[in-house]
Amino acid sequence: MKAYTYIEHERFELVEKRMPSIQDSKDAIVRVTLASICTSDLHIKHGSVPRALPGITIGHEMVGVVEKVGEDVHIVKPGDRVTVNVETYCGECFFCRKGYVNNCTDPDGGWSLGCRIDGGQAEYVRVPYAEQGLNKIPDSVTDEQALFVGDILATGFWAARISEISPDDTVLIIGAGPTGVCTLACVFLKNPKKIIVCEKSEERRAFVKTHYPSVLVCTPEECISFTQEQSGRGGADRVLEVAGADDTFSLAYESARPNAIVTIVALYDKPQILPLPDMYGKNLTFKTGGVDGCDCDEILTLIDQGLIDTTPLITHHFSLSDIDEAYRVFENKLDGVIKVAIKPAE
Repeated sequence: MKAYTYIEHERFELVEKRMPSIQDSKDAIVRVTLASICTSDLHIKHGSVPRALPGITIGHEMVGVVEKVGEDVHIVKPGDRVTVNVETYCGECFFCRKGYVNNCTDPDGGWSLGCRIDGGQAEYVRVPYAEQGLNKIPDSVTDEQALFVGDILATGFWAARISEISPDDTVLIIGAGPTGVCTLACVFLKNPKKIIVCEKSEERRAFVKTHYPSVLVCTPEECISFTQEQSGRGGADRVLEVAGADDTFSLAYESARPNAIVTIVALYDKPQILPLPDMYGKNLTFKTGGVDGCDCDEILTLIDQGLIDTTPLITHHFSLSDIDEAYRVFENKLDGVIKVAIKPAE
């Protein structure tokens, strides 16, 4: 089969690999029907994910059809359409039982697909712990509607959940990239008093205005003063930082009111500095880390009910044979791209 593979630093290639097989009784083999490219894939390419292993198939955003299951897999069966979770988790260790599935103690726990084990920018993928890693797609939900459930939409849902948003809050979201828009869609479900999106790209600010007309938008240069003015409390009650740029971490805590919650969703290329002397007395609560992607069934239900729709994020379509071009367009933000959909088979 064809699989897009991490060869070495700055080099991915579409190569021929053997079809995956059942290696454990809890495995499933999924025929990939639609995949996408995540910014995290670019982090692997550029060397900022040192745990990523050369030789692995890239990709952790995908949906597909179950082809085979191990003898201990009963929740899904061959023929089921499924989303694939970005995280591998056993469901039984201390962290999994607490819902902290990103910290699963299994050797392949956490983000493994497309990082430490073969992922889904391929024709087929093996999914360990399939009863945790796969979620059945309702018949009325399309592949495109479900494509982001296992990763960036799960991330946005998790971020909104841990931010403890109330109806009286002014919520600031920094970044209107794909994960930022997914976060916005989930924050919207919390019905806060105001939502502000800070984004440097004029195109992406326009996207937010078009699809979420009640949301306020601003540029990074005006973010602090705009947020203070709109909140009336010296800053946002909740800040969700989803951009991960050089200056957005500082922008997040500077835009927050005293005693606010600042949730860091972004993955940074470089370490960030927390200047505690400068913020002493502001009494901020920071929440950080990788997504605990255990809400996928609930997200699929919300999609089925018409309460979440991320299909407008898909601006470009490619076949797997053209994945090099898909990466070129996505990485360089060409032609108004937000997200790409990749179809392994014609």
